[in-house]
Amino acid sequence: MTAIDLGGVVVATTLAFAPDDAAPGGLAVDYDKFGEHVDFLMSSGCRGVGPNGSLGEYSSLTEDERRKVVEVAVDAVDGRGLVIAGAHGVGWHQAQVWAQQAQSAGADAVLLLPPTMYRANEQEVVTHYEKVAEIGMPIMAYNNPFDTKVDLTPALVARLSQIPEVVAIKEFSGDVRRVFEIKELCDIDIIAGADDVLFELLIDGAVGWFAGYPNAFPKEAVQLYELCASGHWEQARTLYQQLVTVFRWDSRTEFVQAIKLSMDICGHSYGGPTRPPRGPLSSAQTAQVKADTERAIAAIQR
Repeated sequence: MTAIDLGGVVVATTLAFAPDDAAPGGLAVDYDKFGEHVDFLMSSGCRGVGPNGSLGEYSSLTEDERRKVVEVAVDAVDGRGLVIAGAHGVGWHQAQVWAQQAQSAGADAVLLLPPTMYRANEQEVVTHYEKVAEIGMPIMAYNNPFDTKVDLTPALVARLSQIPEVVAIKEFSGDVRRVFEIKELCDIDIIAGADDVLFELLIDGAVGWFAGYPNAFPKEAVQLYELCASGHWEQARTLYQQLVTVFRWDSRTEFVQAIKLSMDICGHSYGGPTRPPRGPLSSAQTAQVKADTERAIAAIQR
């Protein structure tokens, strides 16, 4: 498998919806706004985008919508960076289909959870990745034990790293000790997958950042990553402290709604509503996201 440079900020993109009574959940995908958002992210210096992830509400999309989202992302990136499309599926036979479609659309790699909606054992997880690897695309494994109930432990990551197509692990467990544990067991790129432990993961050796709040703060995210990558840790810590309060929403149940609201408050791109099962934020949550976002904006404008 050809090496792929995963350094930089790859944004797990949100997806824009517009009211439409005929569409699933009363919301139709607004592909124009999504394409504009992808262009905004790339113009802000991001390394790439990750459509059809949790933030992109992949599980609430129809098959046609999911396919077209990747096509729009590839068109909007227009060769300026990476498209790492979510290929998550209940079984490997479904994930293979998403990986094939991503490959046909021109994506550079796929992001892949273990089997969803089923607590797979270790051999079933390995088989899942081996079968998707048959498509012949680089795979970024995604450890999100909160959603999948399957923990890609360092030992299991080491097994997956023996599959040539599995080139990276997106770490979302929140356990910052895992960077060193994984590096002791195998040679695989570790990607910071949760915004509120970003600094800790990068200082320990993560090579990239693939997460949510760069949707709202892309330029600041790129600046933060570059400060870390160049070893300017004190400056990076100062910027991180200004952003980490709002970043914590990335690890909460209502992370999609919160990040979309932050996008609308920042005003550079469109967040908008979420499809069912995600409902609106409570009034208290809305007030807190607004306060945390405005605090971050005020801090970075000083």
